[in-house]
Amino acid sequence: MDTASTITQNPPPVPIDLGALKTRQQGAWSSGDYAVVGTTLQIVGEELCEALDLRAGARVLDVAAGNGNASLAAARRWCDVVASDYVPALLERARERADADRLQIEFRVADAEALPFEDQSFDVVVSTFGVMFTPDQDRAAAELVRVCRHGGKIGLANWTPDGFIGQLFKTIGKHLPPPAGAKSPALWGTRARLSELFESHALSIASAQRHFVLRYRSPAHWLDIFKTYYGPVLKAFGALEPPAQAALERDILDLVAQFNRATDGSMAVPSDYLEVIITRR
Repeated sequence: MDTASTITQNPPPVPIDLGALKTRQQGAWSSGDYAVVGTTLQIVGEELCEALDLRAGARVLDVAAGNGNASLAAARRWCDVVASDYVPALLERARERADADRLQIEFRVADAEALPFEDQSFDVVVSTFGVMFTPDQDRAAAELVRVCRHGGKIGLANWTPDGFIGQLFKTIGKHLPPPAGAKSPALWGTRARLSELFESHALSIASAQRHFVLRYRSPAHWLDIFKTYYGPVLKAFGALEPPAQAALERDILDLVAQFNRATDGSMAVPSDYLEVIITRR
C-alpha cells in the first residue's frame, strides 16, 4: 500500500477577502450610534494629546475619528485639525460637538487604508480606538506613516488583548467566530505588533499601559447601551438566534463581573489600553 496516499493533506488556507470584511465592518460601525458610547471616552483623546505635547498651530489628522474625541482635544489646543472617518454620520456628530464648543475642525470622509492626503502633509497623526479596527492592518499603518512628516508623531490609543474590551471581543468571537485569517484588532494593543507595523519607519516608539474606566448605572445598563448603540455588539446579537443571544449575554455579564470593581450595584470596569507615541523617521 502507498502510505502517502493514506495521509490526509491539509488544504491550503483560503485567502481572506479584505474588501468584504471592510464592508461588513463599515456596516457594523454605521449601525446603532457609536457616538453615544464614544462621547464617554473623551478623556482618552485629551490624555493622548497631552502625551503628544501638541503645540498650537500643528497640523493634526485624526484617522477613524468617530465622533471626534481626539479631534476636539487637538482643536482645544489651537491645532489645525482634520477629522476623517468612513462613516459620514459619525463625522456629523463630531461636527455638532465642534460647533457647540466653537472649535475649528475640517471634516473629511476617508478610508483609513487609502487616506486622501499628500505625503508628509501632517505634523501629527492620531487615532483613538479607531485605526486598530481596519481589516488590512499593514496598509493602514503604512498610510499613517505616509501622511506624517519626517520627525512628526503618530499617536495611538489601542485596546489591549487582555483588557476588558479585548476580552469582550474574544468572548463575542467564541459565539460568532470572525472570518478565518482575520487579524484581531487587539494586536494593535501589543508592543510586538506595533514594532512589526512601524519600527522600520520610526526613530522611536514609546508606549505606556493606561486604562479607561467604563462607568455605567449597572452592568445591565452598560449591556443595554452597547447592544443598542455599539455596532459590533449590536450586530453580534442580531446575528444570533434567541437562545444563542441569551448564552452570549450570560458570558458577557460574567466577564463584567470579573472586572467590575464597583460594590454598590453600579459598574466601574477598568479597561486597559496602550498609549503609543511613534516619532516618524
